[in-house]
Amino acid sequence: MWQPLPDIGGLIYMSRIQDALTGKKTFIGFVTAGDPSLEKTEEFVLEMERAGAGLIELGIPFSDPIAEGPVIQDANLRALSAGCTTDKIFDMVKRLRQKTQIPLVFLAYLNTLFKYGYEKFCSKCEEVGIDGLIIPDMPFEEKGELAPVAAAHQMDVISLIAPTSRQRIQIIAKEAAGFIYIVSSLGVTGVRSEITTDIGSIVEAIREVTQVPTAVGFGINTPEQVNQYTRLADGAIVGSGIVKIVAQYGEAAGPEIYKYVSRMVKGLATD
Repeated sequence: MWQPLPDIGGLIYMSRIQDALTGKKTFIGFVTAGDPSLEKTEEFVLEMERAGAGLIELGIPFSDPIAEGPVIQDANLRALSAGCTTDKIFDMVKRLRQKTQIPLVFLAYLNTLFKYGYEKFCSKCEEVGIDGLIIPDMPFEEKGELAPVAAAHQMDVISLIAPTSRQRIQIIAKEAAGFIYIVSSLGVTGVRSEITTDIGSIVEAIREVTQVPTAVGFGINTPEQVNQYTRLADGAIVGSGIVKIVAQYGEAAGPEIYKYVSRMVKGLATD
C-alpha cells in the first residue's frame, strides 16, 4: 500500500514498506505460509508483530526453493504436504488484514507467479493487502517484466544485492523500491555463527545512489548479529531461526516465536 505524503508542489508517495524502515531500525521476520497450517501462520505473524517486528515476509511454498537451506526447504515441503496453495494463502492474508496493518511481503519463486499470471497475481496481492514481492530466482535483468505490473498494483519488487553483486551494486540500487535486501553470505539461507561479508562497504555504495532503506538477511540469528548489522543497515531479516522454532514446536510455536522475536528486537541498534 502506498501512502500519499505532502510535498512542495504536490504529493509524493512512500510505500508502507519504506515507512516501516525509514528513520528507525526494523526487525523483519519470515515464516513459510502454511507451516504447519495457514491458521497458525496467521497466529505467528501476529505474535511477531506483538513482539516488535516491523515487517513480515511470508514465504509461498515451492517444490524447489533453490535459495533456501534445509530448514526452510523442509518447511516448504511440510506446507505443501498439508495442502497449502497460493489461493489459500491469499485467503489467509485477507483475514490477516482485518487484524493488522503491518507491512507484508511475499517471498515467492518466479514459476509461481508465471504460472498464476503476473497481472492476476499482482491484482490479487493488491486486493488482499500485500505490499511487496521478493523473487530470489529472478535475475535483475528480468525485473523489468514484473516491476511495472507490480507498481500498477501498488507493490514494490524488492531488489537483492549479494556479495557477488559488487560490480553491479549501484546499478541495482538505482532502480530499487521498498527496501534493498542485502544478502550477507554466499550460498543458501540458514543460521550462521559468523558472517564475513563487508556489509558496511555495500551500504556505503548503495547510499551514494539512493536513500531506499536497506536490510541484511541470510544467517542472522542472534541479538548480537541484529545489533551489528542494524548499526550499518536499516533492518535485519531473520528467517531460518524462526522457521526452526516452527519445526520444533509445530502448532505450539506461537509463544516461542514471540519470545525469540522479542529477544531479536531488543538487539536493534539504537544509535
